Amino acid sequence: MIYLVTGGSGSFGIEFTTQMLGSGHTLRIYSRGEHRQEEMARRFGSHPSLRFFVGDVRDSVRLRRAMEGADTVVHAAALKIVPTAEYNPVEAVKTNVMGAINVINAAIDCGVEKVLAVSTDKAVYPINLYGATKLVSEKLFIQANAYTGTCNTFFSCVRYGNVVGSQGSVIPLWREQAKKGLITVTHPDMTRFWLTLQAGVQFALYCIGIMKGGEIFVPKVKSNPITRLAKITAPDAEIDYTGIRPGEKLHEVLITEEEVRHTDEFENYYMIRPEYQFRDVEYPKGRPLPEGFVYSSERNPNNED
Repeated sequence: MIYLVTGGSGSFGIEFTTQMLGSGHTLRIYSRGEHRQEEMARRFGSHPSLRFFVGDVRDSVRLRRAMEGADTVVHAAALKIVPTAEYNPVEAVKTNVMGAINVINAAIDCGVEKVLAVSTDKAVYPINLYGATKLVSEKLFIQANAYTGTCNTFFSCVRYGNVVGSQGSVIPLWREQAKKGLITVTHPDMTRFWLTLQAGVQFALYCIGIMKGGEIFVPKVKSNPITRLAKITAPDAEIDYTGIRPGEKLHEVLITEEEVRHTDEFENYYMIRPEYQFRDVEYPKGRPLPEGFVYSSERNPNNED
């Protein structure tokens, strides 16, 4: 089986390669980061099942060429830094929205079997441009199931919160600041969902195995006040509270009260079923969630375990 990962030289792609290399599958890393690809090539060596394609999801022609013959696509490419997206809104739309459209079209044209798009809690009730573009991206991938025609390409999304150890994670910053004895935290009451990079990739692989097209998969993860993570990361450093930044929430949400009506709960995850019937698909039945349930980092039922 051939997997293609967009944004594949980023943190997600590197961990995906770490877990999948040697599994008997061929991996195609598609990204615009030539230096990152070179670093990956040195890290993983000359492996016959690992190939690198320099390209941007904005480039539909190159994307289609790289995708030819692929069985599964994991779409992880995005402009993800909130202030960067705010300052460069058109560029964020080109990558996160137009890039998503290009991935969808290329996957259908190339007869890819499964496409899993990696999303974020910031797509839920978005208040910044990054979140808004990821909301649109989610909608595009779910509704892409209506565009496949006679082509059996299935599109689903995985949605989760902050990934510990990924590019842009606050932990490396805190470790560097801790050398001077003072770290910066925006607000003492701020909470976030957290999961490890390894767990994020494992969950994505699990979802690829069970997806039928149209679902949004949300893992059951714990959430914590950001101050708790700060104290674990830099226990001896003092904290300087700098205030909530523009476009930043105090708490994040992974499942809205409106989505609960078509969400099933399973042992380790939630599955948000599509509101439209794209195919004659029977989704697995889990436990229905109670009316008024909201999966938020402030009131997380999974913290009670």
